[in-house]
Amino acid sequence: MDVSYRQIKAFVEVAKSSTFAEAAVNLHLTQPALSSAIKKMEEQLGGKLFQRNTRNVSLTPEGEVLFPNALRLLHDWDNTFSDIQNLFAMAKGQLTICAMPSFAESHLPNILSVFHQRIPNVNLRIVDVVMEQVIHEVTTGRSEIGFSFEPERKDGLVFKSLFADEFVVVTNKAQSAHLGDKLHWQDCLKLPLVMMNRGSAVRHWTQSKLAQYGELNIIAETGQLSTLGKLILNGLGISIMPAICKAQMEGLGLVTKEISDMPLVKNIGIIRNARKGLSLPAQSMWDMAVAHYE
Repeated sequence: MDVSYRQIKAFVEVAKSSTFAEAAVNLHLTQPALSSAIKKMEEQLGGKLFQRNTRNVSLTPEGEVLFPNALRLLHDWDNTFSDIQNLFAMAKGQLTICAMPSFAESHLPNILSVFHQRIPNVNLRIVDVVMEQVIHEVTTGRSEIGFSFEPERKDGLVFKSLFADEFVVVTNKAQSAHLGDKLHWQDCLKLPLVMMNRGSAVRHWTQSKLAQYGELNIIAETGQLSTLGKLILNGLGISIMPAICKAQMEGLGLVTKEISDMPLVKNIGIIRNARKGLSLPAQSMWDMAVAHYE
């Protein structure tokens, strides 16, 4: 059956009117065109929907049954396409993004503030997870965009660098006294180390760099940089972290020091799924983030 939106709308308008002539005026149609549309709809359905006489028109019992359902169909139709238009106009919607906790705490709030000022009716869902999970969230489509270190493998991903991050040494005040102000990689091996869990990119990068200068004495590991900071604060060891964590670590009362020789530098940027297009809100977020660092 191929009953069209226009036929349903014509049926509803005639049902609400006293004559075909009145309904035709309201629909901006000629009366013969309206009569033809209703006749075709009746033929498709297999029976009469209206009782006609020279003065007025009224619904048949079958038409009475159809009328409330036709109203619902028109309402659902209009709402559905209105919602899509609103999404395209970014009048409303939801955007899920993910970010490393260090980025979510330091850089992301400013980006989200600008986004919300420009597009206030898009609800934001922020997932703050470690780098590896950010990549997983974007790859599986759970998040449209993510903020992460540059992945070593970019299969199925698009990465846009936003800025370079130079890793720093993090110590507590007592540990800092044992190290000079101008640090070399060898100096980092003088004290025990606490590091991210095996399998994390940060652990791989820092451990590989340190191993070039001697043997590592790793006495603790954890999955979160914030926990790593607490371990350092309590004297378990020192660590090498992304500089993006500097404010967070110093807020705990820790000391951050730069490494002067061959510093470890990694790009932080924004990623998306290469196999999927971005919604308009996500594309706007992407463009705003890129412009923020230009």
